[in-house]
Amino acid sequence: MRNSWPIFVVFLLFCQVARGQRVQVLPDVEAYANESVNLRCEFTNAGATKLTQVSWIFEATEGQRENIAVFNPMYGQSFPQSTFKDRVQFSQPSLENPSITINKVRMSDAGKYTCEYATYPSGNEQGTTTLTMLAKPKNSASPVAAQAGGGKMVVARCEAARGKPAANITWTTNAAGAFNSTSEPQPDGTVTVRSEYRMAPVPGDNGRDITCVITQRTQDYPQTFHMKLIVQYPPTVRIEGYDDNWYMGRTDAMLICHADANPEVVNVTWTTVSGKMPPTVKVVQNKLLVQKVDESVNTTFICEAKNNLGSNKNQLTSMVTVQKRMEPMSSMTGAIIGGIIAVVVILCLIGAAVAMYRKRLQSVENGDGPPKYRPPPPVKAGSSTEMLHKPKDQTLMATETAPLSRYETNYYDTTAAEPITDLDDDHPSSPANGGTPSTWQGSGHPPGMDEGASDLLPPYEPASHDSLDTNHGTPVAGVSRGESFMSAPMLV
Repeated sequence: MRNSWPIFVVFLLFCQVARGQRVQVLPDVEAYANESVNLRCEFTNAGATKLTQVSWIFEATEGQRENIAVFNPMYGQSFPQSTFKDRVQFSQPSLENPSITINKVRMSDAGKYTCEYATYPSGNEQGTTTLTMLAKPKNSASPVAAQAGGGKMVVARCEAARGKPAANITWTTNAAGAFNSTSEPQPDGTVTVRSEYRMAPVPGDNGRDITCVITQRTQDYPQTFHMKLIVQYPPTVRIEGYDDNWYMGRTDAMLICHADANPEVVNVTWTTVSGKMPPTVKVVQNKLLVQKVDESVNTTFICEAKNNLGSNKNQLTSMVTVQKRMEPMSSMTGAIIGGIIAVVVILCLIGAAVAMYRKRLQSVENGDGPPKYRPPPPVKAGSSTEMLHKPKDQTLMATETAPLSRYETNYYDTTAAEPITDLDDDHPSSPANGGTPSTWQGSGHPPGMDEGASDLLPPYEPASHDSLDTNHGTPVAGVSRGESFMSAPMLV
């Protein structure tokens, strides 16, 4: 018996689930305020079960049930007094399909709606629908003017008012700060979400971009608000225009007073340390015009700017010179000139290379190039003694008939002994050096040489009459001019 008790409990639960499934409803329904919403209900597979009555019960919070519509086949429709009076009706009054329509739904209508059947003999069966009310929030954002130097403060606000469900707010910016968000429930069930961005602003934060991003279920896409921070601060003054070249007689000198402030500067004044403005100076708003540079402008000028938060000043001391200073060449001008010179040099090199190439091609075409063959090695010529022993006719023929080659070159061996000429001959009939007899003639051998020495030079052949110049009678050597050491003397 103890073992059968758990089985019985499970059987009862299964029967209840089976009966509950016969009342068909939508589990969740969403609606916007002032719209109409349809809550469906249907009893299926009734079989032998007898349906006697159907009721719609509203439950705003857990445990607080309220009848808003009743249908009985014998007594008809009934709408008890409630907040739904005159706003609820049956779509088609019947026990099989007792669906209802609620017009002009309110945010307070959100909750649970139960379609409950009274049946016989099984008792009551029901199905529950949860109505979720949605509300699009009213989104807004704006920057908050903040004064620099005052510590952390609110610089921007963003709000999503009366939305349901509650919205989510985030921030995007490069400013150094943080944000916090709060939610405030409204009487109608909506929620208002507010977010503030806080930071310690400085003048450099003025004009920085900041963006608020609002995300909510009813929105198709996140809504963004782009803003710029507003940071207020007193003026910051600087003087520009002085080039350190104020020379006597200059007429185009000028100083400009720049004041950075928020809110805008309302007044700019120029003064000097001495309190008296030079007569050649003219002030036009924030500009100080020097009509002519002279000794009077050799002073200190002071510019002061004011706005609603305060004032600030800056000063500049000018130095007047006797003559104009030559301005040095700027780096940009030097770079341009250097670039031009480099281009010219490159073009010249290219032109020279092209000219040399063309000249080389022209030389090759005209055949003026270097020889394409290697000349023969030099041959050592025979001594003058050999030439003297050659027959006269053979020597002259070789000399006169042999043409000179274009590329033929005479080579001389510097290491060989000095060639022997007719100056060394001791023959009595040989008129060496103009026909003067040799000093060796009487002894038959050179001075200082022994008589038995065998290294005597061979005698010259006697000169024939044909070898004499017919006009002057000057003897000519019996060798060719190409092989002789000395040429024939010329008489003038």
